[in-house]
Amino acid sequence: MVIRPLTIGVMAALLAACAVGPDFVRPTTDTPARFAREPATAAIAPQQAAPQQATATDTAFWRGFGDAQLTALVEDALSANHDLRIALANYDRANALLRGAKFDYFPTLTGSGQASDNRASADQQPGVPRADRDGKAYSAQVDAAWELDVFGRIRRNVEANRADAGAGAADLQSAQVAIVGDVARTYLELRGLQERLRVAHENADNQRETLQLVEARFNAGRDSEFDTARARAQLESTSARIPALEAAIAADMHRLAVLTGRTPDALIGELSEVKPLPAVPAGIDPGTPGELLRRRPDVAAAEGRLHAATARIGVATADLFPRFTLGGLIGSQAIDSGDLFQRSSETRLVALGIDWSFLDIGRVRARIKAADADAEGELARYQQTVLLALEDTENALVRFDRTREEDAHLERAASDSTRAAQLARVRFEAGATSLLEVLDAERNRLQAEDAFADGRTRSVTSAVALYKALAGGWPQMLPTREKIASR
Repeated sequence: MVIRPLTIGVMAALLAACAVGPDFVRPTTDTPARFAREPATAAIAPQQAAPQQATATDTAFWRGFGDAQLTALVEDALSANHDLRIALANYDRANALLRGAKFDYFPTLTGSGQASDNRASADQQPGVPRADRDGKAYSAQVDAAWELDVFGRIRRNVEANRADAGAGAADLQSAQVAIVGDVARTYLELRGLQERLRVAHENADNQRETLQLVEARFNAGRDSEFDTARARAQLESTSARIPALEAAIAADMHRLAVLTGRTPDALIGELSEVKPLPAVPAGIDPGTPGELLRRRPDVAAAEGRLHAATARIGVATADLFPRFTLGGLIGSQAIDSGDLFQRSSETRLVALGIDWSFLDIGRVRARIKAADADAEGELARYQQTVLLALEDTENALVRFDRTREEDAHLERAASDSTRAAQLARVRFEAGATSLLEVLDAERNRLQAEDAFADGRTRSVTSAVALYKALAGGWPQMLPTREKIASR
């Protein structure tokens, strides 16, 4: 008789309920129709450019480099990198909090039971025999409490937690972008350093032959000790490059091992085999700035946090209004355990409670102000993230375009310097030129070949940086617990 009209009233209130606080609206962003630094056609050496035109949405961009070892390293990192495990744990936590918030839609049920054996003192019950002062009691009950979401506090809280979970998913994708980019860049830098080390060794060998030739001429009385000293100094200068390059190579090997969840020494044997740098993509289509902002996970994460902060304004605002709670109890109480759950031992209670913080309005309004400030800060953070994403992409585009043109010039310089050094050696042996010209030509050759190897490395890594800025070139993969546990 009591529950039915109360239930009807509650349902009517819920149907008429509204969620207080502002509704989230995605901020409008003033983005250009196209990138200012779209790639121009550059003069690229044929052997450096991959034949296909790559796009920012190519699946698994690292496969396009045609290096099975790079592919294996990326896949290992996606399944075993510890930073990704941290991001995955944060994502799981956000989802768990979302599930917990959704339980507020439903009544909270608790159960309890009690059995007691008590005795009153003679002072409490004077003149009563001891046996009559003994007593037993048994009870069992189920309690239910349900907050009626009349003003949307629970709905706004669920909305905020759902937005946080979406931001956590975007953070995980951002971590994937960063880890894949780091693995690819480090691997390509390693191959570039190995090429520079080969160049240094080859030039040192050539200069060693020059020194032997000069020493033989000195012993024959044809050259002075001054020429010998100059040739030896150039050889030592070139040899001094080798330890620094070897140290940088070792550091990259250690970095790749840690990125793939291994100890630093785990990949030394595997990566010591020298392999050539992969080809540079002929071109990468960046799409439009609007497409970029829809694709970048850091922008999605910033938007999710702005959405959550906006919803929490509603959570705080709901405290300005009364909070209605429907409570209920059903149970059994008896002085003998055998009488529990008998009809005569039944107990029940249904109550509608009202909790209103109007007497504490100052604190409530302070919390609303704080929530407003949080939302304003997240809006500024979102707008800054958009600008940084556009800046990152514009920088990556111009570097990708300019390094390829620079690469073409460096290749021609290296080729010409090698030819000049060979001709200088021939002329010196024929007595048509001085040792100074030979040493100068060999020094120029070393510098040109090293610059070309370094330039090629920057060309390839600039492609990786562009894919990373575009947040494209790989599927949206979330590493599973099975993959992580198997490592």
